Amino acid sequence: MGIELILACLLGGALIGFGGGVLGIGGGLLAIPLLGLILGMDQQTAQGTALVMVVPAVLLTVRQYHRRNHIDFRRAALGALSSIVFTWLGARLALGMDAVLLRRIYSVFVLAIALYYFYQSLGPARRQAKESVRPDPGSFGALWYVAVGMMAGLAGGVFGVGGSVLVVPFLTSRMGYSQTGAQGLALSMIIPGTLVALFTYAAHGQVNWQVGLPMAIGSLALVPYGVRLAYRLPEVRLKFIFACMLVLIMSLLLARV
Repeated sequence: MGIELILACLLGGALIGFGGGVLGIGGGLLAIPLLGLILGMDQQTAQGTALVMVVPAVLLTVRQYHRRNHIDFRRAALGALSSIVFTWLGARLALGMDAVLLRRIYSVFVLAIALYYFYQSLGPARRQAKESVRPDPGSFGALWYVAVGMMAGLAGGVFGVGGSVLVVPFLTSRMGYSQTGAQGLALSMIIPGTLVALFTYAAHGQVNWQVGLPMAIGSLALVPYGVRLAYRLPEVRLKFIFACMLVLIMSLLLARV
């Protein structure tokens, strides 16, 4: 691999890491369509390669979120344990699926999450009324977090990444978490499952390490600055940015379909 491509991967990883820090998604959702568009990777290889970048970026992002807003790792562990098995099942399902079909399903998944966040970020009066009766996260038992981990694991396995994107809306709307609190908890839950997904994709030869490793190194440089910006932004603006980013991702995915 030429020096130009290495530098491009370092720079791309840094920018994606910054975006992942702001949005609490580890950056993989944006990396996957870019790897397909720019380097011509099929969907499975793009997902496996993105995981190389996602693993260290998620670890650093969780550390930054925990420093600013204590993450309950006991609850995160409940979700993480259930996510491991479902991540493996999801990865096995994705590896046996047609690449174009998988990309289309991924696009619909991303669009659905984006529409939800637009719904959440637009209409301040309705949103404020709902927030006034926001449930207490401490009132939910262990089984709730096990179920959240199952959702995150299945999505993360099928799509390579995206488990945190799926469960963050659930944590905010149904379990009373703030946006940044939900992002930190969700990312904590997916760490073991993300490792399982990476090993599964790698075992099937669907990882390009020469691209993934420099992207991983680059992503670590700007993650702390992304998290810092996330805590400065109003929650409604953060949700709107999240929705816009997801629409961009979907557009990039559909450009290859």
